Amino acid sequence: MKAAFFFLILTISILPQNNPNFEKYFLDETLRIDYFHIGDAKTEMITIDKLFRYGIWAGSLNHLVDNLNNGKYYVKIYDAGTKKLIYSKGFDALFGEYASSDAGVNGIVKSFHESAIIPFPKNKILFALEKRNESNLLDEFFRTEIDPASIFIIKDKIADAKVEVLKPVNNGDPHIKVDIAILAEGYTKSEREKFEKDLDKFVKYFFEQEPYKSQKNDFNIYGVFKPSEESGTDLPGADIFVNTVLNTTFWTLGSERYLMTEDNLSMRNLAAHVPYDAIYIQVNHPRYGGGRNYNQYCTYTTDNQFAKYLFTHEFGHSFTGLADEYYTSDVAYNDFFKPTVEPVEPNITALLDPKNVKWKKYLSDGIKIPTPWEKEEFDKFSYEWLKERNRLNSFVSELKRNRVPENEIKAAEEEYAMKDKKQSEIVDKYLTSSKYWNKVGAFEGGGYQPKGIYRPMLDCIMFSKGDKPFCKVCEETIKEVIGSYTK
Repeated sequence: MKAAFFFLILTISILPQNNPNFEKYFLDETLRIDYFHIGDAKTEMITIDKLFRYGIWAGSLNHLVDNLNNGKYYVKIYDAGTKKLIYSKGFDALFGEYASSDAGVNGIVKSFHESAIIPFPKNKILFALEKRNESNLLDEFFRTEIDPASIFIIKDKIADAKVEVLKPVNNGDPHIKVDIAILAEGYTKSEREKFEKDLDKFVKYFFEQEPYKSQKNDFNIYGVFKPSEESGTDLPGADIFVNTVLNTTFWTLGSERYLMTEDNLSMRNLAAHVPYDAIYIQVNHPRYGGGRNYNQYCTYTTDNQFAKYLFTHEFGHSFTGLADEYYTSDVAYNDFFKPTVEPVEPNITALLDPKNVKWKKYLSDGIKIPTPWEKEEFDKFSYEWLKERNRLNSFVSELKRNRVPENEIKAAEEEYAMKDKKQSEIVDKYLTSSKYWNKVGAFEGGGYQPKGIYRPMLDCIMFSKGDKPFCKVCEETIKEVIGSYTK
């Protein structure tokens, strides 16, 4: 009976909650809670670093409790006096990925710096963190009291003479808009003009894509420029390291395409020059790569042939919490999605109840569940390309490590780009020729798993590279998330 009661409590905790009155509990300012997230696959602990008070609150005044039930973690804020939940937000963390990596599984303890951004409370609060267990239910693993009257809350003005703010899209009140901060990374002082041109280019890309195109008036976009000492980003596999503002690096968690930063402090200090709900890091580099963490930040490189796709794909993760729908590429973590547990991400399913697919209302008439498709042939040529792609990337990295003449490196990079583009065209042609093209069903293969995880449609920005739309499920989910900031 005790176990059943505990399960009931956990279930209730993720059901829709009534949103509290903002003015009763909060000031229109921001409290940033910086902390260290420490551990490995079996251990996990939190230590508070510093607290910062600054600026206005960029988020909604109406949607304070997050009912989207997405993310591996949740931050929850309770009024200390009444124990009432007054704010919450789901998120993912680089620590969570590290814990499932080979190093984390092997017991190597590592520390990550993270931040929780909340409206500034009027009274004492309880700051709690929850994590999903093996059944994807939320368990609290950290709680502490925070007094907003503490003399140790840092109130320094966020001002850096080297920082310049651009406003390519300005539609008004941050409380009823989605506010995006695009941070410059790897641009030197002499590349200031390139940053602005890149910023304008990617803002244009953003609003070419639905549903952002139809809801352009719901966004504010800021460009935040601070020059780096050197251009580009780190390429450890090629023995290239540069001095940049945000310290991004390829080969994050050992994956050659994964481009992230562990310098959360520098990122948050730079972003704090503007009100923001979401952070993009725009990395000045030609190599294809990026990364993301839901409700934290995402990265993308500027000068590769799939830059538009990369920009849109990574934001789908970080802003909306969409899962990767592909499964024929290498990733840095293990068993991220399990076919025995229903994922919380809205665009993949373990199909544990085929009669009640989570996107049931969007299913095409008469579609079979699960939906048969030409998977065997697709897998064959996709895995062949994966081997060739890894070979080519390793070859380019080797050339760079050995500091061979630039023309040899360029030739190898051009060969890779040509073959990568050709593979993308093969994938598009193959999928569009299917009788299930443009149908909503449950197609096996998704969330890095070839078996047991299903996606809504054959193709989507979250599945393959190229200039294409989001699938129906992803698009409708994006609309819902935009509404949580604007309504």
